[in-house]
Amino acid sequence: MSEIVELTGLTQGSNAVGRLASGKTVFVAGGVPEDVVEIEITKDAKRHCEARIVRVIEPSPLRVVPKCPYFDSCGGCPWMQVSYEGQLAAKRANVVEQLVRIGGKDREQAEALVDEAVRSKREFNYRNKIELHAAWVSPMGTGSNLSGTKQGQVRSGSSPSPSQRFRLGFHHPGTNDIVETKSCLVAAKAIEKSPAALRGALKYAQGNQDLGIFRVGVRSSAKTKSTEIALWTKPGPFPRARVASILQDSVKATSVVRVLADPGKARKIKGVEVLAGKGYWEEKLLGLAYRVSAPSFFQVNTEQAETMIKLVLEGLAAGEDSYCADLYCGAGTFTLPLAEHCAEVFAVESQASSVRDLRRNLELNDLFAEVIGGDSARELPELGELDGLVVDPPRVGLAESVPADIAATNTKRFAYVSCNPSTWARDVARIEDQGYRLISATPVDLFPQTYHIETVSIFER
Repeated sequence: MSEIVELTGLTQGSNAVGRLASGKTVFVAGGVPEDVVEIEITKDAKRHCEARIVRVIEPSPLRVVPKCPYFDSCGGCPWMQVSYEGQLAAKRANVVEQLVRIGGKDREQAEALVDEAVRSKREFNYRNKIELHAAWVSPMGTGSNLSGTKQGQVRSGSSPSPSQRFRLGFHHPGTNDIVETKSCLVAAKAIEKSPAALRGALKYAQGNQDLGIFRVGVRSSAKTKSTEIALWTKPGPFPRARVASILQDSVKATSVVRVLADPGKARKIKGVEVLAGKGYWEEKLLGLAYRVSAPSFFQVNTEQAETMIKLVLEGLAAGEDSYCADLYCGAGTFTLPLAEHCAEVFAVESQASSVRDLRRNLELNDLFAEVIGGDSARELPELGELDGLVVDPPRVGLAESVPADIAATNTKRFAYVSCNPSTWARDVARIEDQGYRLISATPVDLFPQTYHIETVSIFER
């Protein structure tokens, strides 16, 4: 049974939203705000339903033709059918909505606090890093893998059968199906065509032998011309020199590394081997040099990372006599600029590879910070009083104890950088219960063509 609806917005996810004639909320895959569409219900829950578009009756003025030929099969850029202006408006609206629904603000307050979203300089070719999934699979049927057709069980053994073929590409959302593409339109120009190049190189390098490769990451910097290929593999024998030589020829890499890890627990690193080149990737932010190892996190949109640094420094208003801390600091995105401007900086990070990178980056830039390898929630109470603080937690947001511990530092201002509007809004309420108030929130678009958004927020005592 179909129904005609007008779509009113985009969710904090890949779907558009509207209301059925009954008043029930409906989430529509592939929709655009102001579309009038005929839909077919695919899932009917008690309070909402999900639907697919049968046909677009009246296209929205915000609807555009996706530029990527793999848009329908890959699913990695679910907002590509929405104009960039429409994307920015929707991202800001989602931050406001979470601040109202979860953060406890009235709508007028939320609208006043949340700035316009800062647009990315590049709508395409902005990602300095892409990750590809690898597996030996048995195709089911004769459909083309480029269209995202279902594949057989992902193989975890060491000897592929004659019917199995090596696949390298992007996971179709919500599945283990690998969609093979020749290029990626949001990847930096130097690595835009790397999916096809790396696939061909690895098929040639492996032949009919499973080398245990389950992920391939490639990073490239327009500023430093540094390009690194990282092969994530199971521990075991590996033809290092042969694979490195073939890969360097395919993508002109300055570094090739092998990350030894369990495919089921990809972040449980058992070792990193340098197969060729420098053994790290190089980037620059606001004139500061960063060397980043393959397991370490680094923002994928370099120019927008610089925007966030500027917003944090401006919001903190920290001076040369300031005593500051950077929690969940990674390889030092905010630590290094703080060390440039402040008297003393404490930096806390739990991931071992990032701690090593941070120490190296401080030395590389002739800067000093007290680096603490540990859990930010546990270490914060030991830091004493602070003049300024930066927190940049993972998507789950702050641990429950952290807002009270922030208050105990007596810092007058602090910056909270978030990649998840929902957990951020929850934490806003917790933080304000501790005697702080949110004075600004700036959405910064690091991920055009997707629903993801970073928010730089400033709190004052």
